[in-house]
Amino acid sequence: MRDGDLIFEPTPERMGRSQMSQFMAWLRANDIVDARSYDELHRWSVRDLPAFWSAIARWDGVIWHKRPEEALLIGEGAEGASFFPGAELNYVDHVIRHGRLAPALIALDETGNRRTLTYGELASLAGAIAAGLRSLGVSKGDRVAAVLPNSIEAVAAFLATASLGAIWSSCAPEFGAPSMTDRFRQIGPTVLIAADGYSYGGKQYLLHEKTVELVAGLPDLAAVIEVPQVAGSTSSDLSGGTCRHRGSRQQNPTLLSWAELAAQREQLNPLPVAFDHPLWILYSSGTTGLPKAIVHSHGGILLEHLKSARLHSDFGPTERVFWYSTTGWMMWNFLVGGLLTGSAVVCYDGSAVYPDQMALWRMAAREAVTYFGTSAPFIEACRKAQLSPRRELDLSALHTIGSTGAPLPAEGFAWACEEIGDDVLVASVSGGTDVCTAFLHSSPLLPVYAGEIQCAALGCDAQAFGPDGRPVIGEVGELVITTPMPSMPVSLWGDDDGSRLHATYFSDYRGVWRHGDWVRRTERDTFVVYGRSDATLNRGGVRMGTSEFYRIVEALGEVSDSLVVDTTGLGREGELVLFVVPRAGAEVNALKESVRTTLRERLSPRHVPDHVLIASDLPRTLNGKRVEVPIRRILLGTSPTDALSRDSLANPAALDEVLRELEAAGLLSSLTPAAGRAGTEVSSVGSEDS
Repeated sequence: MRDGDLIFEPTPERMGRSQMSQFMAWLRANDIVDARSYDELHRWSVRDLPAFWSAIARWDGVIWHKRPEEALLIGEGAEGASFFPGAELNYVDHVIRHGRLAPALIALDETGNRRTLTYGELASLAGAIAAGLRSLGVSKGDRVAAVLPNSIEAVAAFLATASLGAIWSSCAPEFGAPSMTDRFRQIGPTVLIAADGYSYGGKQYLLHEKTVELVAGLPDLAAVIEVPQVAGSTSSDLSGGTCRHRGSRQQNPTLLSWAELAAQREQLNPLPVAFDHPLWILYSSGTTGLPKAIVHSHGGILLEHLKSARLHSDFGPTERVFWYSTTGWMMWNFLVGGLLTGSAVVCYDGSAVYPDQMALWRMAAREAVTYFGTSAPFIEACRKAQLSPRRELDLSALHTIGSTGAPLPAEGFAWACEEIGDDVLVASVSGGTDVCTAFLHSSPLLPVYAGEIQCAALGCDAQAFGPDGRPVIGEVGELVITTPMPSMPVSLWGDDDGSRLHATYFSDYRGVWRHGDWVRRTERDTFVVYGRSDATLNRGGVRMGTSEFYRIVEALGEVSDSLVVDTTGLGREGELVLFVVPRAGAEVNALKESVRTTLRERLSPRHVPDHVLIASDLPRTLNGKRVEVPIRRILLGTSPTDALSRDSLANPAALDEVLRELEAAGLLSSLTPAAGRAGTEVSSVGSEDS
């Protein structure tokens, strides 16, 4: 399979029954615009933003408690826009409007537990939790923090919080206590809702000690709610003498069980809030500094997720939608957005590969999942393991495979088509936590080309900017967004004057959002993502995204993972350093030579690494992303303590191994002996990551 090969074309029948086609027919019937193709629809959507977003609100039947004065007040380009000023609504109204007997949640875990809720049952549970939160003093603008697995409790607690006009924020249970504290302490939560434990990879992990440490770091807590998730677990004292924060007043938060919180049975009555009132707070990875606390609004997320889920992903009342995610990744928030469309949302808690790599595919067959969302690394792992789910399972209900988190190579597209189903659309998408959606998206009206994302999302004027800050086609450039989107952050928490928000997204190009990805927009308006632009390889003046490099290296059967860093900068060409993780049984010296030969032949002699280093594991963030930029900073002389937050890593021991190998290769000579020593603690300081 080659890049750009046509691998999927939707049938006229599939296009005709899609919600995208229905929306276009509605636009014509209401004399709004006569768009006959996706390209025409997209051009209109970015040319007339007020008309487009007004149409989305009308077509989806947005429930206004107070109607807007107008659709959009424009700032400077993409910066400073105000959508639907004067309007009042509540995100939760758009979940509980669906039929009470329709299935809402199917919650599964790796131990075999299965629970379900209808929309009516979910509204009743959320109403009870809202009443409990209200009795604890939670009101509009207060923050509710959660450490919960992907479960019914997490979804219901979020809806209860949002219904009160309070602000939701969550971390996955596997986060370390310091990492959770770094996030939650910024926002001063009033209530913490925490699981007593979780299961992963066939093991159970208790969270009592971690929660005690977290509570000690949150001096403003009024209450802690413990949620039973592990059979046989017993409650522990989370509010005693150990729960003090150094330098603050002593804490005595109320400790309640989940049952006590939900004991009051009250109807869920969402409070009207302003369109731009905060809905939730998400966090950047925090690899190189304190995680940014990113604030999204009720109205912005509502409209963006309705557009993205209904039009681009074809979610609706007949769908069963799934995305493998924890509550610490934005894809959990997007998955919950499936409830806005009346879909049945499948929540899964546990390892994606327990008891084996077919686990999630068996789940998809058993639950008749129609949209299966995952990560590009998961698809690649299935391909390398030569799995063929279609040969073993009935996946006839499945019409789309969603992929994000990293660029999906052409081989991954081909595997999904060949081993999942001929009529399965491979929906590779790219966006980010910053907007909690995709800039580059899928469309049920368009063909799929191997290695390419189908289109820019509706209402999103995505471009690739060349070195002169102008759009380029057919060339690699910076991914930028030139028009505002409603789910762009309303603020970064604590950034009262907006200076950090401006510096993070708008300081490079006036009025233009720079996302930090390296992309190519093709002549057919598809997109190819090459990785982070600040991790680009620059050899002999030729710039290349790291995804191209990884694709070639990891195609070798002896390589299971890799990490490449280019130290070029400051007017000089630096060294190219490559880490590889060998597969079992690989001979190291032969592997190194094979890597060099392959890169010389398939890329160029200038892309042959100066150093090929071996590791048993490579550091990744809690969301599974490579840490190229922090390692590059270390190689350029920044100490590990300033370059990388240890608590942002899923596997911090891998960082120790990488530092040892770099030091042994003489690449850390500028560091003090302590800085490169294994086991060195890495604190959460350093410059902002993008």
